[in-house]
Amino acid sequence: MASNRPAPEALFVPNDEDPVTGPTAYGPAGGPWEEWNPTEESIRPVRGRHRVAKQRGGLARSSTVLGVGVIAAVGAGGIATAKEKPPVSISLPDLSAVKASLPDADSLPGVGSLLGSDKESDTQVTASPLTGAGVTVADTEQGTTDAGEALRARIIQQAEHQQDQADQSAARAAERAAAEQAVAEAAKVQEAAEKKLAEAERKKAEEKRKKEEAERLAKLAASFSLPTTSYTLTSTYGQAGAMWSSGYHTGLDFAAPTGTPLKAIHSGTIKEAGWAGSYGYRTILELEDGTELWYSHQSSMSVSAGQKVTTGDVIGRVGATGNVTGPHLHLEIHPGGGDGVDPLSWLRGKGLKI
Repeated sequence: MASNRPAPEALFVPNDEDPVTGPTAYGPAGGPWEEWNPTEESIRPVRGRHRVAKQRGGLARSSTVLGVGVIAAVGAGGIATAKEKPPVSISLPDLSAVKASLPDADSLPGVGSLLGSDKESDTQVTASPLTGAGVTVADTEQGTTDAGEALRARIIQQAEHQQDQADQSAARAAERAAAEQAVAEAAKVQEAAEKKLAEAERKKAEEKRKKEEAERLAKLAASFSLPTTSYTLTSTYGQAGAMWSSGYHTGLDFAAPTGTPLKAIHSGTIKEAGWAGSYGYRTILELEDGTELWYSHQSSMSVSAGQKVTTGDVIGRVGATGNVTGPHLHLEIHPGGGDGVDPLSWLRGKGLKI
């Protein structure tokens, strides 16, 4: 049986051209190689040391001969196939149509500010940093800032923005604290002013009240008079002692020489005038409000019961009648005809200086 296996000297011999770009491979006779496809019948096992066991599918291969043959066949077939097929044309899409279908960069949030104005030429794209921090004027004009510099500038801008926000927050807090302190200080000042004004008003009202009281007492004093002009106060109201039957003194004693005139303290009516035991000669003057003034121990009386008198009229004279140790006027005050009160306080309450 004839073998289709090529002789060893008939292996692939490339021409002088590059085996990759050369169009043709030639055999030993100078003619072109035909495509050779090895089969089980065309390849028989090599006897001797190079015999190999059959592989699955019934194909036995020699690592040396088979490898060289396959490389030659594949190379020749690939070159022939590439030579027979026409070149494939590659078409690029219309960039203007693609650009027209894309959305406007200014309409995208955060993108329009990075790309710049649409009025600039598409072919003149200059990288610029997000901020001018760390970028010189020459770099900006020449467009030499790269992506790293832009990122650095953006980080610096963010840091500056955060610092500005912190500074503004601190400034607002300081303003609020200053405003609150100013309000508190103003409140304190206003409170102090109000207290001062209230104190001034109180003092003014007190002075007015005192003035009105003084005027009232002065006017009242014009209608009241002391019982005698020359006297010495001896025993006062409430003074304790065995010489008084009640155990204490019930009036106010004006010591004066016998015969010293006694005057009507205020206008009124003589309710009683006569002997009254331990009181001696006594005159009772009743005022319009019902208050009774008792004049005791008189040496003589100048009025009688039912008589009208006015302030300053002489109604009697100092004496030592009744239970006495010396000449004096014993004066008692009985508001409404009831129990007696301190004559000294009563007289002073009428504006009299005693």
